[in-house]
Amino acid sequence: MIVKTKEELNALKEIGYICALVRDKMQAATKPGITTKALDDIAKELFEEHGAISAPIHDEKFPGQTCISVNEEVAHGIPGKRTIKEGDLVNIDVSALKNGYYADTGISFVVGESDNPLKQKVCDVALEAFEAAMTRVKPGAKLSHIGKAVHATARKNNLTVIKNLTGHGVGQSLHEAPNHVMNYYDPKDKTLLKEGTVIAVEPFISTNATFVTEGKNEWAFETNDKSFVAQIEHTVIVTKEGPVLTTKID
Repeated sequence: MIVKTKEELNALKEIGYICALVRDKMQAATKPGITTKALDDIAKELFEEHGAISAPIHDEKFPGQTCISVNEEVAHGIPGKRTIKEGDLVNIDVSALKNGYYADTGISFVVGESDNPLKQKVCDVALEAFEAAMTRVKPGAKLSHIGKAVHATARKNNLTVIKNLTGHGVGQSLHEAPNHVMNYYDPKDKTLLKEGTVIAVEPFISTNATFVTEGKNEWAFETNDKSFVAQIEHTVIVTKEGPVLTTKID
């Protein structure tokens, strides 16, 4: 969507704040011994408290308020009986709507201490890649330069990007134009960013794999070689003053 009024901007900021709050509360509660279902229940309670609705349930009939992916799961993990353990690599992806406006955000992190430093490395580089991407977000800039910055950051750190998971337009639906915000440079994409464009930018950084495949169920994505993968995602509004992250709580 293109933000055209102050009312639209305020509505996007409101749902962005709610999604960020849910994400941060869930991350804080992710300790060894808790189940992914218990984490998802935190989202349910906060959505109800703030008058928001889970986008995965509303739009996709997903069997959970949020997507919680652990270790071998890269994305779209279903909350359930799985118990979090020390050293797990966890991704929490939160998207929701309120009064017809959407936000989408995600974070990957290591629970406690891990004996494999690559888990923390992919998390750190995902954040670095996101920050590099934000330097390319301005009216008139090429959308493809976001992916160029993400891919360059991965290569600099001897890591790869997942090419078949992408960002997307968001705002009045969970997925809208532009349909793909790539994590690599696509020279054929001539799309220019316009003032007020709303996009979800989400680098997926991997230790080796460049594609995900279907996992243990109809929802989850995994890699064939069990690469560690981390994602950072925010809902971003393109403005002349720089990117506005509706899902970041300062």
